[in-house]
Amino acid sequence: MKPHKTLLSWSSGKDCAWALHQLRRQSEIEVVALLTSFSCNSSAVAMHGTSREMVQAQADALNMPLWEVDLPWPCTNMEYEKLMGGAFAKAREAGITHLAFGDLFLEDVRDYRIKTLEGTGLTPLFPIWCEKKSTKALAGEMMDAGFGARIICIDPKQLARSFLGSEFDYQLLKDLPDTVDPCGENGEFHTFCHSGPIFKKPIPLQNAGVEDRDGFCFMKVQIQK
Repeated sequence: MKPHKTLLSWSSGKDCAWALHQLRRQSEIEVVALLTSFSCNSSAVAMHGTSREMVQAQADALNMPLWEVDLPWPCTNMEYEKLMGGAFAKAREAGITHLAFGDLFLEDVRDYRIKTLEGTGLTPLFPIWCEKKSTKALAGEMMDAGFGARIICIDPKQLARSFLGSEFDYQLLKDLPDTVDPCGENGEFHTFCHSGPIFKKPIPLQNAGVEDRDGFCFMKVQIQK
């Protein structure tokens, strides 16, 4: 039996990287490409603020094709679903049958994804879905497996901006307030995954300045020269 051709929703963060790691361990799944949406105004991943160049660097290090969807800013739900629908149609034409996500425990997000894929011919997969209370252990699993990530976006209403640019490591887990999910699943922070067993080689990073935009704090990262 041939494995199911699968597209992976790729935000550039640790969770989608961990999802890829888990999917690659399943013989019935073949991840064939990464799917990333970029805001036209910034040419960056909307919530993470990751530049197109850095996402492409990840795709190159993973030896995987990157499918890009450009979204207007601001982007209505209708516009988003129309543009993503084009990517879904392309996937089906390419023989892809599944679309995987790195969501952890937010049921409303999962329900929205399932609804969005209805009638597209694509089956949603949630390979790292877990209970809310399990995310600290999950974070430890990522670290123990050799994944490296850096905090590149913070919601200052939930987490002090001093955490911006920090590595996602055991020291961070000790320092995070109890009100913050260890994996940032409630939007407290977002990361850029720069190393791990799924990469051909690590992506050397340097912090390149802070930007405040749309109520969030972003750390620009670039490849270290």
